[in-house]
Amino acid sequence: MTRISQVSPLVRLAAVSVVALAVLPLSGCLYAQIPVNTPDGDGPDPSPTAIPSEQPSDEPSEEPSGDLPSTMTFADGADIPAAAYIQWGDGLIADDGWKIVKPDDGNGGWTYGTIDDTCTAQFWQGLIPDVPTVTGDDSVRSDAMLAMLLGEADAAAITPLATTGSFSYQVGGNTDVENRQVVGEAAERQWAMATRAFTATGVGLYVIVDCTGGDMQATMAEVIDKNAVVIQ
Repeated sequence: MTRISQVSPLVRLAAVSVVALAVLPLSGCLYAQIPVNTPDGDGPDPSPTAIPSEQPSDEPSEEPSGDLPSTMTFADGADIPAAAYIQWGDGLIADDGWKIVKPDDGNGGWTYGTIDDTCTAQFWQGLIPDVPTVTGDDSVRSDAMLAMLLGEADAAAITPLATTGSFSYQVGGNTDVENRQVVGEAAERQWAMATRAFTATGVGLYVIVDCTGGDMQATMAEVIDKNAVVIQ
């Protein structure tokens, strides 16, 4: 499937090693900032900027194209050509265990839900012009994305609570794209969000898995395994 997207406001894990996530118990004002599956909601409002259309693809390349690194650690991000095209590969479109909850909104966001209605997976991709430009590799800017998602002005407040995990790279089933992630819980609700900023291209991706009654860690592991980051 092909999605046609324009850049939206930035509104809102570690593959198989989800057990390594740090639990972030949230309450009060911080917990109130956690998005509830609303990719077109009321988050910060960067200026829209054109990005390539036709994304994401559900038919990623078998191998990295051109001179791309064979892995995508935070340091490897510096070696991505500025013109590289980065998107989510849609691995849930034909999966019998998932259904579309919110279709592509035209602004880089869409949401799937499990058939049993216990979990959702909210995806976003696009340019991140209003995420603060900071020194350091992609890890630092990925933390800045987390901070914006959590309504924090200073990424330094989030960095100690986040852990490094990974997305799949080009095809599912690997752990070759490093990301930054936090998890939280309140009563029966558990959520996890993971971000990756690509400073060389000004592009960012995130996914938020939100479960009430379902197994959040297993669901996040499945989402990451089936939805690769595709770079061309």
